[in-house]
Amino acid sequence: MKFTTEDKLCCCVPLFHCFGVVLATMNCLTHGCTQVMVEYWAEERPDKEYMVYSDRNLRFTWKQFNKRVDDMARGLISIGVTRGTHVGIWAANVPDWLTLLYACAKIGAVYVTVNTNYKQSELEYLCKDSDMHTLCIINGEKDSDFVQMTYAMLPELKDCERGHLKSERFPYMKNVIYVGQEKHRGMYNTSELLLVGNNIDDWQLNKLKSQVNCHDVVNMQYTSGTTGFPKGVTLSHHNIANNGFLTGEHMKFTTEDKLCCCVPLFHCFGVVLATMNCLTHGCTQVMVERFDPLVVLASIHKECCTAVYGVPTMFIAELNHPMFDMFVIGIDGYIYGSYLGTGVK
Repeated sequence: MKFTTEDKLCCCVPLFHCFGVVLATMNCLTHGCTQVMVEYWAEERPDKEYMVYSDRNLRFTWKQFNKRVDDMARGLISIGVTRGTHVGIWAANVPDWLTLLYACAKIGAVYVTVNTNYKQSELEYLCKDSDMHTLCIINGEKDSDFVQMTYAMLPELKDCERGHLKSERFPYMKNVIYVGQEKHRGMYNTSELLLVGNNIDDWQLNKLKSQVNCHDVVNMQYTSGTTGFPKGVTLSHHNIANNGFLTGEHMKFTTEDKLCCCVPLFHCFGVVLATMNCLTHGCTQVMVERFDPLVVLASIHKECCTAVYGVPTMFIAELNHPMFDMFVIGIDGYIYGSYLGTGVK
């Protein structure tokens, strides 16, 4: 049939039949790998802004972002991350969260999302259950000190050189990366990781890139846990790309849209419905590191966002903020997870 993105398929056959649910519906899905889409936009729209942190005026075009992702991927390869390796990301929405995500995707590694609300026992359970090889952390969140919690889990870190971790309790764990510039015993920081990545040749990176298939696992998310231990769910490039793609299609997204994302990237709302939406449609992802209603409102106003994601408590906090009327909000669409109440229209 030689379909392209410009085609429109009229489906009048029943979806309960393979004709409708497979031959029609699956035909309309995207079949690309997530890392290939990053490279596509870097070639197609190199100077268009992809990732923006408006509150600190940090901006990456698609070309700049793709370059940093490649550099990060080289760094990961240099410390033993390869196809199928599990890499945990335990951080708020810091700028290199997305860099690490796509660096893993490019080399066939699996990024494991780690809830920033986790306590010591929850962190240790996830690291052991996921066979985590590399853990990426920040200073902490709220009253949790991620650095000290990591040392409590991996006391061997304090007595080993970075990249030479040997843990009795966590035999798969080989590296800890501090996402930032601070130095901590036994851990790589971001600058050091990028530096050791300079030793990786293009052919080594390209070889791993060429092996990635759209049906490979790229993400592991831990779900439930209310009545039992959380369970790791594996998602492929095809899974997450099409979740984001179809969401964007329903929202009528184009490359000219700008989405304000203040929901956490460790959750499927942020890492799939927001991030993959922007990736598959080539639009700008305006990030907020930690939810603050004033930062969200200012970001929407400054960047002229056309859509914003959030949950009811976030929208209520924004609408009730004393400075709300100072901002020009030209939003075309909202995404939220439950009823907002009669006072919100």
